[in-house]
Amino acid sequence: INKEKKMSSPLTVALLGGGTVGAAVAQLISESSDDLTARIGGELKLTGIAVRDASKPRPGVDSSLLTEDAAGLAASGADIVIEVIGGIEPAKTLIESAIANGSSIVTANKALLAAHGAHLHKLAEEAGVDLYYEAAVAGAIPLLRPLRESLAGDKVTKILGIVNGTTNFILSKMYNDGADYSVVLKEAQDLGYAEADPTADVEGFDSAAKAAILAGLAFHTNVTADDVYREGMTKVTADDIAAAKSLGYVIKLLAIAELTQDDKGVIVRVHPAMIPVTHPLASVRDAFNAVFVEADAAGQVMFYGRGAGGAPTASSVVGDVVAAARHRITGSVGPAQSIYADLEVRPIGEAITSYYLNLKVADESGVLAAISNEFAKHDVSIQAVRQDGEGDAASLIIRTHQAPESRLRATVEGLENMKAVREVLGVMRVEGAGA
Repeated sequence: INKEKKMSSPLTVALLGGGTVGAAVAQLISESSDDLTARIGGELKLTGIAVRDASKPRPGVDSSLLTEDAAGLAASGADIVIEVIGGIEPAKTLIESAIANGSSIVTANKALLAAHGAHLHKLAEEAGVDLYYEAAVAGAIPLLRPLRESLAGDKVTKILGIVNGTTNFILSKMYNDGADYSVVLKEAQDLGYAEADPTADVEGFDSAAKAAILAGLAFHTNVTADDVYREGMTKVTADDIAAAKSLGYVIKLLAIAELTQDDKGVIVRVHPAMIPVTHPLASVRDAFNAVFVEADAAGQVMFYGRGAGGAPTASSVVGDVVAAARHRITGSVGPAQSIYADLEVRPIGEAITSYYLNLKVADESGVLAAISNEFAKHDVSIQAVRQDGEGDAASLIIRTHQAPESRLRATVEGLENMKAVREVLGVMRVEGAGA
């Protein structure tokens, strides 16, 4: 890059996508023009905004910049191309074209990065351009750059995060109101927190994509969404919430990435879990996100803020634009993808966790002994037992000590086949509570 040229002429920016986030990005670049120029050391010039329908009015956006020719704009050779279309295609092809034409990339596309991040990083590195994506995980929260840079001298051992605002809003309302999932989902849709088709959120697909990105950065390993164990929160009932509350826990849909005990593998999983009300993540309510990081030297660090929305996401996007623009001026690039560790992605069966179980049991002598024997058979230690109700309405609430997931699952399967156990009413993993 010619430094003199870039200092004397504006840095051009092409924007792919003019929806909620795209419009907010365009407005932020326009409204903060003077400040951005001072921070970058050069002026930014928005050259075009690719949209599906250029005739659609977009308040606050210069209509002269709108174009339906996304391919032409992506290949225009702009200094920086911002992609906020979402999805795999045409976003992937457009970004590939932009890189081929020498543009640095800023994207908020978690699905694309979780599926093809290594490929795009390779293209960007070969072309000598930046690929930034702070906005792809947790909206406005500065998270990826601290993982990639601020904690680069430390050893991250575990990440525990609430990275989807829709599910956190639903679970928070269920906890506060005692309502069933279906009732709260309808309310979330009416308020605009949930899509008409909420599958990506409530079945954990969104969180799994973000978990893959976080795991890749934290553990210097290529992790895709397909590597992530995924379990949605649609089966969480009001009874589960009430039981958790009575035990001093809350239920959250968590994205978890952790090193295995031998430090040679990484396990990445998304599922509902009970966490103690005293844990910092327990107080994260409504549509907010938070990510709890455990590292050897830094100890425990939490990042908290708004995880979605036009303005919060635009804040992260424009922050990446500033970083990429500075590099264009100096003729440098940011750090490439770090996958030197190349750890093996291990199955969830090797995860060390603990379980909460709610069992409807027969009203007869010897039941507790039989159940205890089933736990012992699989080498799973019981931490606490509590009986609720009497007679045929009796149930046992059991909390286990930590054990490999595979042994805990085998225990549950054994209990389901026992005559003394009428029904396994609930099973939930427990996180953040120690052994």
